[in-house]
Amino acid sequence: MRTALVREPGPRRARVQHGAYVDALAEAGFAIRRLEPAGDRPDTVFVEDTAVVCGDRAVLASPGEPGRAAEVSGTAEALGELGLEVLTLDGACVMEGGDVLQTADALYMGRSARTDDEALCLLPPLLPARRVVVVKVLGAPHLRSAMAVLPDGSLLGVPDLIDTSGLPGLRVAPEPSGAGMVALGGDHLLLAASAPRTAALLRADGWRVTAVDISEFEALDGTVNRLSLIV
Repeated sequence: MRTALVREPGPRRARVQHGAYVDALAEAGFAIRRLEPAGDRPDTVFVEDTAVVCGDRAVLASPGEPGRAAEVSGTAEALGELGLEVLTLDGACVMEGGDVLQTADALYMGRSARTDDEALCLLPPLLPARRVVVVKVLGAPHLRSAMAVLPDGSLLGVPDLIDTSGLPGLRVAPEPSGAGMVALGGDHLLLAASAPRTAALLRADGWRVTAVDISEFEALDGTVNRLSLIV
């Protein structure tokens, strides 16, 4: 399944926005490693799709579209060079990293067009033991496009895009783009500039929020978390 093309993004503006996004991560203290482009597909920028990282272990994604294999191999090489144990899923399952959210004791896995039932069975044994919560994704590319786990373990999401029956305490994000975020450490969160009401809600709760404009990537159904893979 390809990333949905909401509109044709502008390459020059996208490069400027991506640069500001990378700067925000660097200013938060992250060391930045850039991957070589894997072809000319517009969705190769969404590196979160390519793996699930948990501590010193990484499980490579198994995209349903064969054309994305080069993206996964590039990520595998980079993760191996960083010293992580790199694992793969057996069988012919389909799984992308954006369908996995983690807390200290829970693994939230999205059942979507990009992650199938076989992957839901194969991934948990490869990660440290924790309870598994399967969430059906109804109207988003991945679970992490519709739900976020805040650093304190609380959930924020868009109920219209996921099955909330197994998610007690889900707080509603005022804008759909507010459900995609990056935890920058401590009480610091990175949000898209297109989610000002979500940012205001989080700031009122004591969170420190940095907002970046990623409108050219949102044209491809992108969210701030999909543009990076945090190791």
